[in-house]
Amino acid sequence: MQIALIGYGKMGKAIEQLALQNGHEITARITSTPMLKTATFKADVAIEFTRPDAAYDNVTWCLQKGLPVVCGTTGWLDKLNEVKQLTQQLNGTFFYASNFSIGVNLFFRLNVFLAKLMDAHPEYGVNVEEIHHTQKKDAPSGTAITLAQDIIRHIHRLKNWTPHNEPNPDELSIASLRTGNVPGTHTVTYRSQLDTITIRHEAHTREAFARGALAVAEWLPGRKGVLTMDDFLQT
Repeated sequence: MQIALIGYGKMGKAIEQLALQNGHEITARITSTPMLKTATFKADVAIEFTRPDAAYDNVTWCLQKGLPVVCGTTGWLDKLNEVKQLTQQLNGTFFYASNFSIGVNLFFRLNVFLAKLMDAHPEYGVNVEEIHHTQKKDAPSGTAITLAQDIIRHIHRLKNWTPHNEPNPDELSIASLRTGNVPGTHTVTYRSQLDTITIRHEAHTREAFARGALAVAEWLPGRKGVLTMDDFLQT
């Protein structure tokens, strides 16, 4: 398979190493949107891990060129609906995940299950905490936002999330910490006056994210539309 890497930072290089080990060919290593728009290459799929301010332009360029694209950049989701509409208009292929780790996606499902149970117990307050390395640009993380959105979807007394530490009764607080070289730790805590319930996912290395993104890229050719980890995990 021929793979174009859009974004050649730590994640791009981790994906490259795994892709070469699996016998794939890296046909482009793109480090900026201007470079992408002037590049000439052949690829079966593009894997996009860049910056929030670049992701939209990178993804739309791929769609307009008929190139299936896997995107793991977070922090740009205010434009996600536009990308979904463009994908449908062009009969393209767009795969987005806030986190490509298989373990994190199992954690997402555990989070939903627990939220459904806790909806009947308003005596418990709930909050989300995420910790990442100092180079991560967006806060809260896309993974933390996914966790929060799933909790809000199933705990009906909650209406939205907030980055503030003192939320209103109908808000869920997301605390963000940037320190060291932490790949990613996410914690969901339910606390009452009597006890505390906590679920947590801690990434030990970026390789989990890289392996997941590459597995999706290998699965993607021949598929159409807007796809997610739910589609991937159900096949």
